[in-house]
Amino acid sequence: MAEAEPWALALFRRSVMKQRKLAEIEAMLGPTEGLRCLDLGSDNGVVSLLLRRRGGRWASADLTPEAVASIRELVAHDVHQVRDAARLPFADAEFDRVVVVDMLEHVADEAAFVSELARIVRPEGRLVVNTPHRKDTVLRRVRQAIGQTDEKHGHLRPGYTPESLVALLAPRFTVRRHRTYSRFFSEALDTGINWGVERLGKKSSAKGMVFTGGDLRHHRKAFRAYSLVYPLAWGFSRLDALVPWATGYMLVASATRRTD
Repeated sequence: MAEAEPWALALFRRSVMKQRKLAEIEAMLGPTEGLRCLDLGSDNGVVSLLLRRRGGRWASADLTPEAVASIRELVAHDVHQVRDAARLPFADAEFDRVVVVDMLEHVADEAAFVSELARIVRPEGRLVVNTPHRKDTVLRRVRQAIGQTDEKHGHLRPGYTPESLVALLAPRFTVRRHRTYSRFFSEALDTGINWGVERLGKKSSAKGMVFTGGDLRHHRKAFRAYSLVYPLAWGFSRLDALVPWATGYMLVASATRRTD
């Protein structure tokens, strides 16, 4: 009998945003086979799981017990809780690759966090950061008006521009590439999905809305209903191509650890 698909992969295959996020991260990350790697902040663990399948020796960590438990359910080993972002639980120069997934905007002391990232990344090692792109738009104001605030999602700041992210990383890292993604239609879709999940009674945490295996089991009928309309959601997100001049609502960057 075929082994059942992990619950997180079932969710991933119905999440336009998570699929695009992973694709953008992988494009910046490069090969990982034979390398020591770390992902920080990977939500319910599906990004951790799929990054590990690319090869390499991976560790994972997140900020809240809920997120850590969800990651551990999927990948089992080398999963850690970050209790203080200014002191990460890893050795000096331990990692060849570090991926920060929607975590930078959650930490209180961003400069201290970047210093810690520099401490654990080997010289010439690569850092990939995924974070909200800070820009003021009508859609962002709509999200605020319906209660999807930065505070509710655990964000201590609304995100970064490419310039502010480069400036933050510059003392310790050299940013090689950056780009934005997820334009108006994808962001509007994400707004609607978050609204629907809130109606189901899901509460936000310090890491925002983390949908776990327990949530999926509890709301299985709602997930099946969404699965039926997923092709429409996927098609709606592709309307981003109608606004090619617009910057996206998410920002991803790749940087290397400076040696000077």
